[in-house]
Amino acid sequence: MASRFMLCSFKTCPWVQRAAIVLQAKHVPYDITYIDRDNRPDWFLAISPHSKVPVLRIDGTDALFESNAIAEYLDETAAPRLHPEDPIARARNRAWTDYVPTFASAVSNTAYADSEEEFGARAAKIAGPFGKLDEALVKRGNSGPYFNGPKFSLVDAAYAPFLQRYTFMDRLRPLGVIEKFPHLAAWRDALLAAPAVKESTVASFEAVWQENLILRGRWLGKFVSPSVAGAAAAA
Repeated sequence: MASRFMLCSFKTCPWVQRAAIVLQAKHVPYDITYIDRDNRPDWFLAISPHSKVPVLRIDGTDALFESNAIAEYLDETAAPRLHPEDPIARARNRAWTDYVPTFASAVSNTAYADSEEEFGARAAKIAGPFGKLDEALVKRGNSGPYFNGPKFSLVDAAYAPFLQRYTFMDRLRPLGVIEKFPHLAAWRDALLAAPAVKESTVASFEAVWQENLILRGRWLGKFVSPSVAGAAAAA
């Protein structure tokens, strides 16, 4: 009998989205429970050592935390396999997946800046990790559209949420960074068009992400449209 999965999440968490993308890519049914980040229930704290999402509950008994562990578990237990079969390619994918926190920090720290000066200083640091990924995409020696070529992989699932959030941020306050890295830009476009990525979030996700900027008092929230800002104020 197939396992029953329940994913614990905040609505805008990119690390949860990574797990959801893997579930979607494998066509694995799952439920999702949204946790109040300011009032995390005891049952959740009991299964999340860091008090963070994601947590994947399996059959109501076992629970896994950390998005990388969840993705690896799903890849070992549900078809199709998303890791490359070649051991060197698989190790290279894992290495670049370990680089995700560096890449993610450059994007998230900019989005959550508290002032225009802070935003500008943090945005200036985005080109560093973007350039490294662009170079890696050049070296992969294939025509895409994904990191390893035509097949969607775990490394694609890992970067997609942060390239999506960069795109949301860029729409509010154009940064002019990704245009300097054409291979990364093409990869971003392919990821955002992938069905597993499009189906991995709540409806109207960009507006939900924008509302979160306002609710958290971030400087970038000043550029959110009045209709979205009004919805956030009423929340």
